[in-house]
Amino acid sequence: MTADPGQPRSEPDSHPDSARDPAAQFSTAAASRVRTGDDGSIDVLASVGGVRGLVESSLPAAAFLIAFLVTEELITALIISVAIGVGFAIVRLVQKGSLVQSLAGLAGILICALVAYRTGDARDFYAWGFLINAGYLLAFLISILVKWPFLGLLFGVVRGEGLDWRKDPARRRRYSLATWLLLAVPALRLIVQVPLYLADDVAGLGTARLVMGIPLYALALWVGWLISRPAQSPLEPSAAEAEQEPAEEAEQEKRW
Repeated sequence: MTADPGQPRSEPDSHPDSARDPAAQFSTAAASRVRTGDDGSIDVLASVGGVRGLVESSLPAAAFLIAFLVTEELITALIISVAIGVGFAIVRLVQKGSLVQSLAGLAGILICALVAYRTGDARDFYAWGFLINAGYLLAFLISILVKWPFLGLLFGVVRGEGLDWRKDPARRRRYSLATWLLLAVPALRLIVQVPLYLADDVAGLGTARLVMGIPLYALALWVGWLISRPAQSPLEPSAAEAEQEPAEEAEQEKRW
């Protein structure tokens, strides 16, 4: 999935106050995980970790669900899930990948497994996810209410705007709308999955968790990028027109 063209600026020092401004520092750190194509459009798949990231984020949970449904043994399902998570972390460490990225996914799996182990209830393997989604929902909502929409902080650096978009009410509204869309992802997850949890529907809950995982987030990220793209001023020539103007001027000079 790709979106509007534009040359992103990845330099963290493009704005002199970024070293002192916590918002700018957060924006730069968050944007460092966003990947763009050669034309400046967002590369959503790469931004969520690529195919490898999708597999590593979904396979432990999928293995837990399948193992539990087949064996009806909670401990067996937990061991299989954790073993897969440990395997992914070891591979990343051997390949000298990011230590934070390697351990973050494993930590999430371990927390889910620990909660389910302590309660003895398979559905509690997914309980930690409710807290995570509630936290995201609250953070996105607060960012909109205080007029620092999250996707403005994320995409502003990628597009080379820094925090200058906050000075333009139209740009701020676009980023707020895009962040509302992103906020809908954790909201929908809670709306769909909490009733399944209360109904003790482990199969339905596990399936919903997989379907509404990173792919849904990636879709919201992509549409958010499209919604928040800068509108081209009618007085501002397009890139193609800008390239044609020097050639036309040179041609006119030759005629004279």
